[in-house]
Amino acid sequence: MRLGITVGGQTLDEFVGQVRRAEDDGFAFVSAANIFGHDAVGALTVAGRETQRIELATGVVPTPPRHPTALAQQALTAQAACGGRFTLGIGLSHKIVIENLFGLSYANPAKQMEEYLQVLVPLLNAKPAAYQGDIYRVNAGLQVPDAAPIPTLVAALGPRMLEVAGRLADGTATWMTGPKTLADHIVPRITRAASAAGRPQPRVVAALPVAVTNDADAARGDANQTFSLYGTLPSYRAMLDREGAEGPGDVAIVGDETAVRAAFRRLRDAGVSAFAASPFSADEATAARTREFLLSEL
Repeated sequence: MRLGITVGGQTLDEFVGQVRRAEDDGFAFVSAANIFGHDAVGALTVAGRETQRIELATGVVPTPPRHPTALAQQALTAQAACGGRFTLGIGLSHKIVIENLFGLSYANPAKQMEEYLQVLVPLLNAKPAAYQGDIYRVNAGLQVPDAAPIPTLVAALGPRMLEVAGRLADGTATWMTGPKTLADHIVPRITRAASAAGRPQPRVVAALPVAVTNDADAARGDANQTFSLYGTLPSYRAMLDREGAEGPGDVAIVGDETAVRAAFRRLRDAGVSAFAASPFSADEATAARTREFLLSEL
């Protein structure tokens, strides 16, 4: 299981500094969220010019506000800047965001993603997109000769989305999804869909909050407070319910080094191919201990 780390930062310089530090530390990849701060693809494009080895992935870019041709063009430019180390993670976002904030339709989200991939994936592999669907009707090509093909991960959690991701993409990127749900639901479904489509074993990139501490109960309480929003969003709530988790703190990876190492082993045994650790403690001593542990696992 490859080990990566999430990155952010208030300023672009802070963001790039985190990526450079992750590379210097030896992490396999970084994962950058795309919420309401920096554009993740743009920020990783800059970071790609400042690094040489580390994989740079978005985790994830919402698709409804972006035409697939426009996102493909942006991603190919990022890939050229990153020298072939860029991975595009995409997702549907959430109804409350797409409808209430953006004023766009969130009807038939799985269908939107299926049609989106029919346009996006060929373009990311230097092929023209010729697709006539109900949502997208595209006949276009892009010319970015210095960009390698781009792996595509879909934030797929439900059965229909996992089928679409396995059939049309390179894997999935999950958040707030525990080891039992990964082993019993995520990995089997996407693997079956990929196999039926004649595609390679899909990548399963899981991300969870991590804190190495002797006070696991306090850390779980901190996680419940820090990530409380994710316990209310329907897609993540469904994964928490599958896990038998009351809140985000119940799937956060917390405890001493032995406990956290065992949790990593459960993820590996569940079929997770890459894990993006998301350190979350505001306590400086816990943050330092968490990072020291993560470095020991590389």
